[in-house]
Amino acid sequence: MWFLDTSQGYEDQDQWRFASLKYKYEKIMSTIKWNLDPTHSEIGFKVRHLMITNVSGSFGRFSADVETEGDDFTTAKIKFTAETASVNTGNDQRDGHLKSADFFDSENHPNMTFESTKLEKVEDDKYALHGNLTIREKTNPVKFDVEFGGIGKDPWGNTKAGFSLDGKIKRTDWNLSWNAPVEAGGLLVSEDVKIQAEIQFSK
Repeated sequence: MWFLDTSQGYEDQDQWRFASLKYKYEKIMSTIKWNLDPTHSEIGFKVRHLMITNVSGSFGRFSADVETEGDDFTTAKIKFTAETASVNTGNDQRDGHLKSADFFDSENHPNMTFESTKLEKVEDDKYALHGNLTIREKTNPVKFDVEFGGIGKDPWGNTKAGFSLDGKIKRTDWNLSWNAPVEAGGLLVSEDVKIQAEIQFSK
């Protein structure tokens, strides 16, 4: 008989294997996949123009895969993708410029992605989301502030979880560096981009 560490409470290898399989089964069974509800979610951004006002935009096509252990979102594994060609600022000429090689280069880089590395609780319903953001094949670490709205059921019995996300990135870190000087001094478009999102998932 192959004896194992009895301090773990297992007398032989068969008992250890059974306990190991039971643990893996329970872990798999407790893993929950959350599906993005696109009709109740939005991904937006704001950029200073002429350093005096904000121009707002959003992405119309995006997806997200989230897995948690039970309903504990601090265990969440998050993968997010947005189609860069779906950018919309309400102006066709500006949108065309954003899709061009000066910015997203959507023809050669159709997607921007985010993959989480950690979601840590800060206080109450506030969290810090850490991960890697990839744009135009360049990846940088980022951190977003997240507020957990809670979990509830809709009138059709679907369980929903809601989140609000805020953050700021510097676009030049991803080689989105196009700009133009203005007569009064300074630049036409700010390097800082504010990210705002309202996200709803269902299981």
